[in-house]
Amino acid sequence: MLKRNLGSVAMSLAEIIIGILLLVNPVAFTSGIIVAFGIVLMIMGIGTTIKYFRTEPEEAAVSQILVKGLLELLGGTFCAFNSHWFIATFPVLTLVYGVVILVTGITKLQWTIDIIRMKRSKWFWMAISAAISILCGITVITNPFSTMAVLWMFIGICLIVDAVFDMIGGIFGNREKRETVVDTQEEDV
Repeated sequence: MLKRNLGSVAMSLAEIIIGILLLVNPVAFTSGIIVAFGIVLMIMGIGTTIKYFRTEPEEAAVSQILVKGLLELLGGTFCAFNSHWFIATFPVLTLVYGVVILVTGITKLQWTIDIIRMKRSKWFWMAISAAISILCGITVITNPFSTMAVLWMFIGICLIVDAVFDMIGGIFGNREKRETVVDTQEEDV
């Protein structure tokens, strides 16, 4: 069962780890991610720029690889050396994250309704996950907290809880899907 659900389990475990890191120190964690992203982008920019000089002149002129490489290099440098700028824009990033959580919850709500319409049991795990995502998304968007640190701690807790319910829902959902397939195959025989 673990092999069949490896992708969703890995994603859920990553969400749990990120949630824990956000609980421990949200500013340092976010700064570290931004700097790491900047370094990766700079490496990509260097690689793309080198690729430009190795490409035939006619092909390079059409593809504009040099522009892409230089933009990656500049963007990576900005991220790596100006992570504090992103930290200052936390309120905007938080709003975007809240919207993403809300949309994810609405998507899970449709999955719940689809599971109910297909007359499968264990739909309530997905319903709980959908409700948690929607409530967390609304809470993050409305931001009733006194400081950003409290808000990011709340987001960390939301990630952990949501990941646990996603993992449970994914495992039970896949188990029921297999049982439905086996029942259908037995009816055909």
